[in-house]
Amino acid sequence: MRIWSLHPRYLDRQGLVACWRETLLAQAVLAGRTRGYLAHPQLQRFRAAHDPLQALGAYLGGVADEADLRGYRFDRARIDRSDAGEAEVLPVTTGQVSWEWSHLTAKLAERSPDVLRRWSTVGAPEPHPLFRLIDGPIESWERPDPAR
Repeated sequence: MRIWSLHPRYLDRQGLVACWRETLLAQAVLAGRTRGYLAHPQLQRFRAAHDPLQALGAYLGGVADEADLRGYRFDRARIDRSDAGEAEVLPVTTGQVSWEWSHLTAKLAERSPDVLRRWSTVGAPEPHPLFRLIDGPIESWERPDPAR
């Protein structure tokens, strides 16, 4: 499961669709509709929110907004919380965003070099609208691949 801290504009088609699906799975986990992925580390930041389902709804809304801009139709009726616009903004560290940017650009180099070229001048990528940047290292819940 990869729920990107990066703004969804940076994702290629495959990444955007996967992010939508995986975040819907995360929503099902937090809503108690599935027993899988209960201990997934990326859910920690949503569980820490005052209202986890509202935060996930806001996250999904941001992904759906990007899909709309691209002419895709993501079914917003699948978002549990319609009041997601009122969700608290969650922190994400500069180290996490930097690590994810490196992870994403490696993926784009393999499967979508044209998308990678579009973002080649980005020095400091923006986070998803749900998040605000704070200084700090990679998040404690991240499980970086030691081979990278």
